[in-house]
Amino acid sequence: MSDAKNNDSQPFKAGPFLEKVGTPEDLRREFQSEDLPQLCDELRQFIIDVVSEKGGHFGASLGVVELTVALHYVFDTPNDSIVWDVGHQAYGHKILTGRRDQFHTNRKFGGISGFPNRAESPYDAFGVGHSSTSISAALGMAVADRIQGRKSQSVAVIGDGAMTAGLAFEGMNHGGIEDTNLLIVLNDNCMSIDPNVGALKEYLTDITTSPTYNKVKDEVWQLLGKISKFGPNAQAIAAKVADAVKGSLLGQSNLFEALNFRYFGPVDGHDVVFLEQVMRDLKDIPGPKILHCVTRKGKGFAPAESGSPTKWHAPGLFNKDTGELIKVGNRGAQPPKFQDVFGETMVELAEQDERIVGVTPAMPSGCSMKIMMDAMPGRAFDVGIAEQHAVTFAAGMATRGLVPFCNVYSSFMQRAFDQVVHDVAIQNLHMVMCLDRGGLVGADGATHHGAYDIAFMRCIPNMTICSPMNEEELRNLMYTGASGQTGPFAIRYPRGTGVMADWRKPLRKIEVGTGRRVSDGDELAILTLGPVGNLAADAVRALAEDGYAVAHYDIRFVKPLDEVMLHEIFGRFDHVITVEDGCIRGGFGSAVLEFMAAQGYRASVQMLGIPDRFIEHGTQAELYAECGFSTPDIVSAAVKICDSRGARGASNAS
Repeated sequence: MSDAKNNDSQPFKAGPFLEKVGTPEDLRREFQSEDLPQLCDELRQFIIDVVSEKGGHFGASLGVVELTVALHYVFDTPNDSIVWDVGHQAYGHKILTGRRDQFHTNRKFGGISGFPNRAESPYDAFGVGHSSTSISAALGMAVADRIQGRKSQSVAVIGDGAMTAGLAFEGMNHGGIEDTNLLIVLNDNCMSIDPNVGALKEYLTDITTSPTYNKVKDEVWQLLGKISKFGPNAQAIAAKVADAVKGSLLGQSNLFEALNFRYFGPVDGHDVVFLEQVMRDLKDIPGPKILHCVTRKGKGFAPAESGSPTKWHAPGLFNKDTGELIKVGNRGAQPPKFQDVFGETMVELAEQDERIVGVTPAMPSGCSMKIMMDAMPGRAFDVGIAEQHAVTFAAGMATRGLVPFCNVYSSFMQRAFDQVVHDVAIQNLHMVMCLDRGGLVGADGATHHGAYDIAFMRCIPNMTICSPMNEEELRNLMYTGASGQTGPFAIRYPRGTGVMADWRKPLRKIEVGTGRRVSDGDELAILTLGPVGNLAADAVRALAEDGYAVAHYDIRFVKPLDEVMLHEIFGRFDHVITVEDGCIRGGFGSAVLEFMAAQGYRASVQMLGIPDRFIEHGTQAELYAECGFSTPDIVSAAVKICDSRGARGASNAS
């Protein structure tokens, strides 16, 4: 966490029960089971109060209030470990574990993280921001405890959306053969950020809606949940009976029990008293178990319960009495979000070229692929939270002559690196990879910053990698990637808006590996890649007002580099500054240095970008300044170089 202080120091008022809870030990000491519903009501209201005024993830945390209270009430945290998947659902957990008075700083620069963070609290058993890691992590903890002779329980809380990822199944496949007390709590709300897709969703729906199954599930639960009273022989008999009953009622084998997990549920995830009883029973049952809880996102806040879960995932500021979203400022004819330019352009390109298809792993609204999904439902695919599958699925379509646009957030593409190498690049398949959220993303912090895509893509043969400085360039690079290329083509662009309100220009191809000179000067050259070039353009204008003549080049392609332009630059300038919204090590600046060294140039090069450390959360502007490549930082670096040249005036005169 940054050492900077968050300026907002006024905590919100907690209810009388919640006020007593500084840690889960207080929860377990102060309250009886019958007190828990009121505590849940107060915890839910506290989340509503804070998030409505301060922003953050909303629906997911409201949906697990009862689960959160029951888990901390029954299990001896932090000795027992609760591993939260993704972290969107962990707000109640943070409030109950010593961070209530800091919760208003959530996701703010210098404040607490929006996700579980081991450096922040001993109750955060595992750091998380990407989905589907909880089962593997909790299993690792359980096995380590067994090896070390440590008596503790490990619980993974995972949503049904996150359960679609391959890593979750890999964890269950291994967990089923390990002798541990691992408990998986499946938080089934039929929704990730966008609607869930796939066969697992249908399977869970069958379980939760089967009238015959639900008619007898309580009897099955009683048989297994209280089985310790009847001895080991009765336990084995009861387990066989339960397996047979469940399988026959569902008309199919139970997926989880086929993986050697004892399955319990579905149960009402909002009945905290019953959840407490169930969890106490499960705590005493040995072996891997899964508790299937049915919950509702936005529970307890009527607009979120009845409205779109996508809208209420992270709604921004809103009126807690009416549910009306609060608009910040009057946008008017403002530049659009880069993601919306992508979505609109996808439809435009697909109308012109029947080979074009779209693929995204569970982020159709976030990346605006939903625009194409609505316009051309047969040619755009949401494959669920499965980045590896998304890339290889798209690669398969590419082998049949289609041109897939695979849109994956930059930080999520880290999960599919092997597929990019093995399934796309080695086969040199024609495929466009759109890396949304490239660079520093803001309040989601280190787990979501797209800091490394340039570095890890640049080392792969056959790759073309580019980044647009504005919305018009994004459209043209998409057009180029679709029609002017034969191999893998990656386009990275940032979260948020660009600079062009009038962005819908006629499409044109850009020659691969070419940049452009934005402005000229003779004292030094600033080289930029992507939208960070707009910060540099502002810096160059400010420098000109103070009498400094600085050239600015939008390199545009980091692979292949515009070598003609670089020869011009290093032939003219002894001092160069590179600026990138990505990691300095191995990134764009490194590529420029490699060229300079290979060609025998001897210029002084200063690289501005994301330093070699993980950057925490804050606004994008705050983080640009934190990393030293904001407009004032670029101005300062240029002035220092220009003023350090003692012969500046004489050089200009000559």
